[in-house]
Amino acid sequence: MATVKIVLRKNYRKKDGTFPIALRLTQYRKSKFLFTGEYILEKDWDETKGLAKKSCLNSSRLNNMLLKKVSEAHEMALEMEASEEKQSVSTLAKKILGEDKFDFFKVSEIFLANLLKRKKFDQHYNQEKRLKIFNTFLRRKKLSFIDLDVRLLRGFETFLLYERKVAPRTVINYLMLIRTIYNFARKEYQVDDRNYPFGKGKIQIKFPETEKIGLNVYEVQLLEMAQNLTLAQQNAVNTWLTSFYFAGIRVGDILKLKCSDFKDDRLYYRMGKNNKLVSLAVPDKAKRILNPYTSVKNYKSDLVFPYLKGINLRDEKQVAISVKTITRNLNRRLEIVAEKLGIEKRLSMHIARHSFGNISGDKIPIQMLQKLYRHSSITTTVNYQSNFMHKETDDALEKVINFD
Repeated sequence: MATVKIVLRKNYRKKDGTFPIALRLTQYRKSKFLFTGEYILEKDWDETKGLAKKSCLNSSRLNNMLLKKVSEAHEMALEMEASEEKQSVSTLAKKILGEDKFDFFKVSEIFLANLLKRKKFDQHYNQEKRLKIFNTFLRRKKLSFIDLDVRLLRGFETFLLYERKVAPRTVINYLMLIRTIYNFARKEYQVDDRNYPFGKGKIQIKFPETEKIGLNVYEVQLLEMAQNLTLAQQNAVNTWLTSFYFAGIRVGDILKLKCSDFKDDRLYYRMGKNNKLVSLAVPDKAKRILNPYTSVKNYKSDLVFPYLKGINLRDEKQVAISVKTITRNLNRRLEIVAEKLGIEKRLSMHIARHSFGNISGDKIPIQMLQKLYRHSSITTTVNYQSNFMHKETDDALEKVINFD
């Protein structure tokens, strides 16, 4: 027979320090957790009794509700046992839940807390902002999964595209987040999926092709020779060129570079995205840019660029937030520089990576590009580089139309 116990789910912690209270169903050594929708501080929870302590506000009401839920779950478990049909713990969970009783935003809070637990601070920052915008669109604090239908999501798409002027590719990111949370609820809480709004004939998530345009050689040379810039603008250009010279090293990694990362004319650093260790020769052009920054440092542990100075680098969440703010400021300065130099393409820190791809073209073997990009799969490199390699198609076009 299945056993039912009230437990505190310490895997998920809300910002206010409370943890969700759940029913743990165990059947044939397999367990499922059904969230009650109630939260409590750990100091107010009696682990042995599986109930709230008297120190918890409204503890009597909460405990009565929890005991009632346990009683109902036990009764349903007995009914299923009497049916003489072997039932899984998932089936029992669905029986107890009945119709969908979970709120989308309560589940999303647990989803976000899980990101923090896995130290996905950058992802947490982005997804939390998107959920707040979804909440703004709804103009209500609760949303049952039954009400989360195709019509509502179509309205949200329109809201993003025409009221907030969000790019179509970014709209996809919002829909992916909602789908991820819905699937999370289906798996973890046995949310009824009869009204699932995604799939064939419903909301289908298809990524539009993105235009990746990097700078050409002439435009990079304009940056290299730029004059009459403010100190802040010149620092932004130097940061961009450093990224470009090292095959498009990501801005988060550039900002965390230390003097000690350079040894014997090589750069050694660990990528923030996948924790890979990278070693690259330091080009002469990079040495000329980096020397003014590294020669005045007192300690090898000093940061090369000063942007994160004063930030506790061990506080990964604070670093992730700071990197976003710094990147926005760098991009604003780069836009001003581009206007001064007559560069009509959009100039940002990320474009350094695209510029390297654009200029490399088919000049070096794809396997070497894979190493420089630090891609795990060569397929990723081929797909990425296809945005910049046009020689074959250009030649083919010329052969067809050049019939004079």
